[in-house]
Amino acid sequence: MYSFIEGKIADLNPTTAVLACQGIGYSINISLNTYTQIQGKESCRLHTHLVVREDALILYGFADISEKHVFQQLISVSGVGPNTARLILSSLTSAEVAEAIASENVKLLQSIKGIGGKSALRIIIDLKDKIMKDLPAGENLMSAHNTGKHEALSALVMLGFNRPVAEKALDQVIKANGGVLPVDQLIKNALKIL
Repeated sequence: MYSFIEGKIADLNPTTAVLACQGIGYSINISLNTYTQIQGKESCRLHTHLVVREDALILYGFADISEKHVFQQLISVSGVGPNTARLILSSLTSAEVAEAIASENVKLLQSIKGIGGKSALRIIIDLKDKIMKDLPAGENLMSAHNTGKHEALSALVMLGFNRPVAEKALDQVIKANGGVLPVDQLIKNALKIL
């Protein structure tokens, strides 16, 4: 019904934003990631999703379109409601959610309050194929350095390193070098840390 709402921020807290638009104040549920992006601004545009319940019409808003698309994919999973999806997007960025699903990282999804093993598996099974292709063009969440990171991580795991430890080392290397290293260099630099 509403694709986005743009207006002056009349009220803002970590879970809700009120946007004043043409004399109407729209109360919109937001994630912590959206809150962080719009905090301190006078006005903003939130991409919205309207949830129609028997007793209420509830707006959910997102600072970027990719977060909205990930939210819509999450609520399509049986057992994942809008509040659970918002909690997931408050704990992880949309890119991290997509990456967790694509790499089948059950532990990362389980680390979110209220997401158990069965729910995490259901999210991965239902969305693994869909989430990457349904994102709008130009919103490639798996950036080149993340693809290289995955290849380097797989290589390090095959060499016998613990996955979480290897991932931390790769994150340090990527952060130190701006994420512009080829896979072989990522592995070599990570080995120096490990």
